[in-house]
Amino acid sequence: MAEQNQDQQTRPATRRGPGRVLIAVYGLFAIAASSRAGVQLATQFHEAPLAYLLSALSGAIYILATIALALGNRVGRTLAWIAISCELVGVLAVGTASLVDPAAFPQATVWSSYGIGYGFVPLVLPFIGLYWLWRTRD
Repeated sequence: MAEQNQDQQTRPATRRGPGRVLIAVYGLFAIAASSRAGVQLATQFHEAPLAYLLSALSGAIYILATIALALGNRVGRTLAWIAISCELVGVLAVGTASLVDPAAFPQATVWSSYGIGYGFVPLVLPFIGLYWLWRTRD
């Protein structure tokens, strides 16, 4: 038991130092994306179902990434790798699709145009998250 506690203290954790800021940003995006999607799905779903469902998906991914980074243990790190990798694929795919076929996205999502509505933070955030996971690896 003491050996396990010592290992946890010496191993870099995702929730220490700059990781706290990263968790806070992910938490903020989890709230923003989920709230936005909830309102849009409840009141305007018929206008742009694809866009609003993608916003809900991004909110779910941000929630998972926030929790996983905050856990900081082996399971949390694995979940964070998965969530943030999905986030990166999502923002690149939706960002590209929204530029190539704007008619498919009559309303913006969190990831539309690579997150232009959020100052491109959705584009930069997964790169920072993946770098942090790599930097704090065992």
